[in-house]
Amino acid sequence: MTDQTDDLTNVDLTALTAERDDFKDRLLRMTAEFDNYRKRVDRERRELSEAAAADLIRDLLPIVDDIERAMTASRLDVASRDSAFLKGVELIHRQLLDQLRRRGVEPIDAVGQMFDPELHESVAAEPAAGKPDGEIIEEFRRGYRAAGRLLRPSMVKVVRA
Repeated sequence: MTDQTDDLTNVDLTALTAERDDFKDRLLRMTAEFDNYRKRVDRERRELSEAAAADLIRDLLPIVDDIERAMTASRLDVASRDSAFLKGVELIHRQLLDQLRRRGVEPIDAVGQMFDPELHESVAAEPAAGKPDGEIIEEFRRGYRAAGRLLRPSMVKVVRA
């Protein structure tokens, strides 16, 4: 009877060990799947937040453009150069640009650079003596990028040979 009991104990022990190993394997797989799920959700949440911020910033850029045009027009008017209104507009402009900079928004340098279709949108071209073909000679609208992403391309005029 002892041999039979030992055989049953060995079979039970082998079955229990296999079941334990199976549960351990499942636990490890479920833990890894959950960790991957958590990382994916965090990444998607971060990307969604960055996209929403980029959309808001993109909506603010035309306002920056309008303020810059107003300041340029006021500077051309000799009577309003020293006006308190112009100084107030310049202050608002500076504060808005500071806020954008703090959020990682940076203007794209265009004039004097070679045309890059990833960063610039050519809206005009003209010949220019002494300048290489494709060099940007005028910027109509400033482009911006944030965190390596293009928010808005620069609208430029390029040299055409």
